This record gives sequence, C-alpha cells and structure tokens, in this order.
Amino acid sequence: MNTNFCFDPIVDKDSKILILGSFPSVKSREVNFYYGNPQNRFWKMMEEFFNIKIGNDIESKKQFLKNYHIALWDIVKATQIKGSSDLDLVKEEKQINEVEELLKKYPNIQKVFCNGKASYNLTVKFFPNIDVNYLPSTSPANVSFKKEIWFENLKILKKQP
Repeated sequence: MNTNFCFDPIVDKDSKILILGSFPSVKSREVNFYYGNPQNRFWKMMEEFFNIKIGNDIESKKQFLKNYHIALWDIVKATQIKGSSDLDLVKEEKQINEVEELLKKYPNIQKVFCNGKASYNLTVKFFPNIDVNYLPSTSPANVSFKKEIWFENLKILKKQP
C-alpha cells in the first residue's frame, strides 16, 4: 500500500492563525491543494465571512491566505489511508507533523484552530501543551455544520491591523 503525504504548510511570517486539518481528502490530493473537494465548505465560508470572491485556482487561494494572515496545515504528515474518512485515519498508522516547531518558527501565530474532531483529537494527543480551539469540520460529511461557530472564532482576524 502506498503512503500518502500531506501538503506543505501555507504559512508566512505575518500569519496570525493556524488552521489544522486532519489529512487531505482524496479530492484534495487529486488537485494537490487544501480543501480541494468542491463540496467542502471551507473556501465558500471564507468568501462569505470576508465578503470577497476567492478564485478557484491555487495561486488565488494562497494569495487570499496571505492577505488575511491565515496559515493552513494538517496534523497528519503521512499515512496509508485509502479514502477520505477521518475514521480510517484514526485507525491507520500515521506520522504526525511537528506543529510545535512550526509555531516556534512563526511566532506571530496567536491561535491554533482545528478543523474537525480528528484534527482536534490528534493535536491534543500529540501536543498537549498547545492551546487549540475546536471548530466543526467543513467536510461535506459533517451534516450538522454551523458556520456561525467559525465566524465567531474568525473575528480575531478582523481585529488585526
């Protein structure tokens, strides 16, 4: 079975928040970028919150993240997961990304948010000293998604200079 690897972090010295996912979905791996499934709510929700239009291409998404001081990464570095289910991810053998090292390298990151339960549970398990905030998964599999919870937490970005 082939090992799948996560994407490099999207981060720079001006990043204020880090949003950690669990691991790229099959669709994201196909397009080679974060939240690549068109049914995932992540990019649409960001457009609504910031009242902007983000292009569908990777460069437009990267520019949006830079402009709004958002870093993206996944907690799982590598795994042999076949599909997209976080339930499978939790069971599979996996390598974990060095989140603490990233936070040391980019000290302007003030908050860490986890997109979904798998991301949150793995981050708390492997990095108990990091103060993380749980946000409901933007995955289309999460039928009880409430964007208001995300919007409330994203307000930190509107308070930044």
